[in-house]
Amino acid sequence: MSTRTMTVAQATVEFLANQWTLDTIDGERTEVRTVPGMHGIFGHGNLAGVGQALKQSQVKAPGLMPYFQGRNEQGLVHQATGYARHTRRRQTYGVTASIGPGSTNMATGAALATTNRLPVLLLPSDEFATRGPDPVLQQLELPHAYDVTCADLFRPISRYFDRVQRPEQLFSALLNGMRVLTDPAETGAVTISLPQDVQAERIKVPEEFLARRQWRIRRPDPEDVDTAAAVEVIRGAERPLIIAGGGVHYAFATEKLRKLAEATGIPVAYTQAGVGTIDWDHPLALGAIGSTGSTASNAYAKDADVVIGLGTRYEDFTTASMTVFQNPQVRFVNVNITGMDAYKLGASVQVVADAGKTIPRIQEGLQEVGYRVPQEAGELVRREKARWDKTVDEAFSIRNQPLPAQSEIIGTVNDAMDEQDVVICAAGSLPGDLHKLWRVKDSHGYHVEYAFSCMGYEIAGGLGVKRAALAEAKAAGREPKEGRDVVVMVGDGSYLMMHTELVTAVAERIKLIVVLLQNHGFASIGSLSESLGSQRFGTKYRYLEEESHSFEVGETLPVDIAANAESLGVHVIRVEPGEDAIDRLGVAVAEAKARPEGSGPVMVHVESDLYLDAPDSEAWWEVPVAQVSELESTRAAYQTFIDHKSRQRPHLGPVDTDARGESA
Repeated sequence: MSTRTMTVAQATVEFLANQWTLDTIDGERTEVRTVPGMHGIFGHGNLAGVGQALKQSQVKAPGLMPYFQGRNEQGLVHQATGYARHTRRRQTYGVTASIGPGSTNMATGAALATTNRLPVLLLPSDEFATRGPDPVLQQLELPHAYDVTCADLFRPISRYFDRVQRPEQLFSALLNGMRVLTDPAETGAVTISLPQDVQAERIKVPEEFLARRQWRIRRPDPEDVDTAAAVEVIRGAERPLIIAGGGVHYAFATEKLRKLAEATGIPVAYTQAGVGTIDWDHPLALGAIGSTGSTASNAYAKDADVVIGLGTRYEDFTTASMTVFQNPQVRFVNVNITGMDAYKLGASVQVVADAGKTIPRIQEGLQEVGYRVPQEAGELVRREKARWDKTVDEAFSIRNQPLPAQSEIIGTVNDAMDEQDVVICAAGSLPGDLHKLWRVKDSHGYHVEYAFSCMGYEIAGGLGVKRAALAEAKAAGREPKEGRDVVVMVGDGSYLMMHTELVTAVAERIKLIVVLLQNHGFASIGSLSESLGSQRFGTKYRYLEEESHSFEVGETLPVDIAANAESLGVHVIRVEPGEDAIDRLGVAVAEAKARPEGSGPVMVHVESDLYLDAPDSEAWWEVPVAQVSELESTRAAYQTFIDHKSRQRPHLGPVDTDARGESA
C-alpha cells in the first residue's frame, strides 16, 4: 500500500479537498465538492496544525482548499450554514478554531445547524492529548473528570462528534463525519475535535484515503404499503390541507408539489422553512401557517380533517402550540426522510422517504381513484385567500409617518427586489412578519433561519448565502451581475449582537445588501412582554434612570448604527424619517441593487416604528405567564393564557384504528 508522510492536519485538508457530493434528481446527476473551502481564525490551538496545512495548500495548490478569513467563530459557522441551505445541503464549509474560547464560540452555530438539519463541519482545537504541559492555557480542569475538555460542549449539539486522540483515529473520524454530513436523514453539525499536538503529528497516510471519493445523497423510495395507506386516508377527506416544510426544498420537489395541488385541488400552507415551495399568488397557496401564519391558512386548518405534512418537523409555531387544528377527527399523513418527524402528531400514516419520490406516487394514487377536493372547500380557499391578500395589501400601504411601520418596510423592500433575489433574516419581530407578508416566487428567494431563531445569524448567514449565489452563477456560466442579490433584513438588536462579518464582506468586496431597521429596542420581545403582562420590561434601548433603576423611561440612546457600519468600510444609504420616508426607502434599495458586484457591502439604514404591529395571524403561541402576580396586567394576561390553553389538543393519534388508519 502506497503511503505519504504528512501531519494529521495536512491529511485532513487534503482529504476534505477530495470529497464530492453526488446527487441524482429525476435522472439528472449533479456532482459538487462537498467542502469547497474553509473558514477559520487561528490561535495557539490550530496555528501549527490546520493553519499550517492551509498555508501549505495555498502555496502548493491554491485551488485545493481555499481559506476565508473571518472575524467571529460563531459567525463563520453561520456562513457555512447559510451556504449549506442555499445549496440544498449538497455543500458546506469547514470551520477551524483555536482551543478554548475560539472553539466554544462555535457552539451556538453548531446548535443552530443541528436544529435546522443543515450540514456544517467543525474542527475545534483541543487540549494536548499527551498532557505534556498540564494544565495548558485555556484548559478546562474538572476534578471529577479530567478527560472532559471544552470541546465536549459539542457532544449534545452535534449530529456526529469525535475526538482524534491518536493520529490513526483520523481515518475513521473523517469518514464517519462525511457519512453524516451527506446523509439527509442524519445531517447537522459534524464536530471532529483535534488536540493541538495531534494536529501537528506525523502520520503515514494511505493514498487511497486521499483519493477522490463520492458521497451519494440517499433519497429513499416510499414503500407501496405506505403510499397506498396515504391515498386511502386522503381520498376520504372533505377538507384536506398540505403543509409544506423545508424538506420539499431539500428534495427539489417544488414543481411536484404544485402538480399535486393542481391535480387534486388540495391547498398548500407552508412553514418558515417551506416558504417558496409554491408561488405566493398561486390560487391554492394559502400562505404561512401557525403562530406567524396567514389568517387564510389558519382559518382553513381549523377544521381540516386530513393534514398532509411534507418535510416538516411540526415545531410549535407551525401548530400554533397545538391549537391550530381543532377538528377532533383530524388525521395526519406525514412524509419525511427522518422517521422522528414522520411519526409526530400521532400520524395515521408515516411515510419515511424522500418527498420528491413520494409526492408523485401519492398524486398517481389519488388520480386513479378520481379524488378532487369538494367544491365547498375550494370556495373556502378562494374566499380566505382573497381576504388575506387584501389584508397584506393594506399592511404594505399604511403610510405611517414620520416613521414607517415594519410591514410597510417589508412591502417596499419586497417590491424593490427581483424575483430571483434572496431575503435573509433570523430573529426578532421580522421573521414572523416576513413569514406572514413576504411574497416570493422563487424557490431560493426566502431564507429565514427560524428553527433556532438566532440573533446575529442574519449578516453572517447572508454572507454564506451570497457566496453560494456567486458560485451558483459561476457554475451556470453567468456573470456575477446576472445572479442573485442577497438582501439581509435585520433589526438593531440583532445587528448589535453580531455584525463583524461585514468586515469579511468588505475584505472580499462582496456585495451584500443589508436593510437595517432601527427602532431602538427589541420589538419582538417587547410585544411579547406586553402580551404577557410584563409591560416591555428590559426591551428598550434607553439611558438608565437611577432613582427607579429603570431602562424604561430614560432618553433614547444616541446609537448611530449607520456610522458604525461606515466605520467598518460599508457603503451606507440613510433614509431619514419623514412623510416620504417609505418612498425614499424604495429608491435606496434600488440604488443598492444597482451597485456592481465586487463593490463591497452596502447598508440601507431606516428608522421604523417600534409599536405598530403587522396583521394578526389569529393564532396563538404558548409562552408561560406568571400564575400569581401583584400586577393587574399580568393577571389579565394569565386569564388570556388559560383561555388559549383550553383549545390545546395533544394529537396523540386516531382512536380505534390500526397503524394504517383503517377501522380496527
